[in-house]
Formats: sequence, structure tokens, C-alpha cells
Amino acid sequence: MPHQVAYLLISGAATAACAPDILRGLVRLGFPTVICIPSPNTARVVAFNDLAAIPGVTLAESYFDAAIRPRPPHGVVLFAPCSFNSLNKLAAGIADTLTLAVAAEAIGRRTPVIVAPSLNQPLLDHPIAQASLRTLPTWGVTLVPQQATETGPRLAPTETLLAAIAPHAPNG
Repeated sequence: MPHQVAYLLISGAATAACAPDILRGLVRLGFPTVICIPSPNTARVVAFNDLAAIPGVTLAESYFDAAIRPRPPHGVVLFAPCSFNSLNKLAAGIADTLTLAVAAEAIGRRTPVIVAPSLNQPLLDHPIAQASLRTLPTWGVTLVPQQATETGPRLAPTETLLAAIAPHAPNG
């Protein structure tokens, strides 16, 4: 089912540097509203001004931002990259940041949620991460597997992430 709103939720994983490309791709897919919600740790990797400067994107950093008041509008959610911490908090039902709260609400609403983990091999192998990766799909969450590289797992390529969300786009 097409959605008019797309969210990009971003954790502070090093691969958050690709967020501007993902946002531009969401705009190209034809979503009339693209809302970017970075976690507080995202600022360590990408400047929020760079995210806000992308035409067609609205940056929300607070529960009081107009784009998400009084409640975040229904829409498809792409959480990319999703760090070890965010992955496990999401699977535990912890919503202690705006990023996690929007993802948790979308899961509760049963709107599409697509999670793209970005974990190094030891974190990916951690028993809690493995449990989280088994739990989230039982709630209807779509997981986009990481890409295997010679240096270990990495966030799936932007094209793969956009392909996962494209069926939910107005032009999908």
C-alpha cells in the first residue's frame, strides 16, 4: 500500500555518513513528505545541517517539531543505519529517544518498518543482537541484511535500502 510519508531514522553508527544519499533517494521515490529523525549520537557522524539542507526533507530533532506534532503522521519507516544499541532497544520495547519512539509507534500501528542493521561482526554475533534479529520480524518488521565485505559486515548499499522501501512509495 503506498504511503505519503517516509521516515528515515538514523542511529549513530559510522555508516550514518550515507544518510544524505538515502534521503535523496527517498525524495526521488516520490514521497511527498520525507522526515529525517537522527538519534542524538548521529551528530558524531553526520552534520544535522547537511541532512536538513536536502530539498524535500524535513529534519525533526524534538517531540515539539511541527512535522511530528501532535503525533508523528502514519508512514513507512526506514531505520538505517540501526546500531547495536538501537537494534536491541527497539526489540526490548525501549523508546528513550525520539528515533526509537517513532519506530516503536510504527510497529504498534502496524505500519511498515524496515530496519537495516549496521553492526561489526562481534556485535552481530552477540547473543542479544541475534535474539533481536529473530524478534523484530515476528512483529512485522522487515530486516535488510547487511552486506558482507572483506572487512566484515556493513550496512546494505543505498540501492538495496531504497529497493526495500520502494513498494511503499506513491510511485511504487
